[in-house]
Amino acid sequence: MTPAMPWRVAIVTRILPVVLGFYSSLRGAGHEPVALLTIRDNDGRYGGFDLGGLLGHVPAELDILMPARRSSIAPLLRTVQPDLVVCTGFPWKIPADALAVPPLGWLNGHPSLLPRHRGPVPVAWSIRNGEPEIGITFHRMDTELDTGAILAQRTMTVGEYCEPEEFYGRMGPLHLEAFGEALQKLADGDEGTPQAEGGEYESFFADEDVDLDLSRSADEVHRMVWAWRYTIPVGTRHGALLELDGETVQVLASSLTEVEGAQRVECADAPLWLVKTQPVAAAGADSAGSTS
Repeated sequence: MTPAMPWRVAIVTRILPVVLGFYSSLRGAGHEPVALLTIRDNDGRYGGFDLGGLLGHVPAELDILMPARRSSIAPLLRTVQPDLVVCTGFPWKIPADALAVPPLGWLNGHPSLLPRHRGPVPVAWSIRNGEPEIGITFHRMDTELDTGAILAQRTMTVGEYCEPEEFYGRMGPLHLEAFGEALQKLADGDEGTPQAEGGEYESFFADEDVDLDLSRSADEVHRMVWAWRYTIPVGTRHGALLELDGETVQVLASSLTEVEGAQRVECADAPLWLVKTQPVAAAGADSAGSTS
């Protein structure tokens, strides 16, 4: 039975714009956001998000739940008695006991057109593969990763190279539009559409992806440079790396057409221009810094 509205809703994420977007949309739909569940990431395993910046800007009336381990999620959620949990950008696989806490279950926003690109960095894989479109999917969560029934989807063009902040800024309105549709379908008792056969699970980029291979086409190398800006390093080296004039640099931006001041390198079929690079020693400290 669908709980009577308004619903008590817990938000699960590490991303401040997601918190604020969900909060506003839930309030606009007449629901009551009651808590934010997030995690510490002291060793930067999940990308080094700014926890202090997140907690300093969330709405003051939200309780903050911070499990140290997966087994703590269910008991913490029970303290705020949510009817629904909404989630985007959370790196842990949710255990079955936590999924069972809210009567309406968990609703997850995933930045791909499921069943394509299940996994932690779908935007990076879409860019790497040269796909012209990318998607947003809101789906019911189950005990597997990104496999639950679909409630709403939207698409947008990938477009030309741009910084992650700009790219995700374009994606934000579609994310909230799909979220609103998914909320309405939940209110209507819609169970969602089971995902089609096929799809794939794609994990983080591997060690063999870190170094750029100029024996490949310029387009492929360019897409790898771009894709690395949208993934999370899981080892000690973060691509896209290239040996350049006797120094290893991280390539942060490239162009298939000539850019004034950029360094030209030769790929298998055409030149590529390195628009923004930085020495590897600085890469971990300032991924936005550059030398041209």
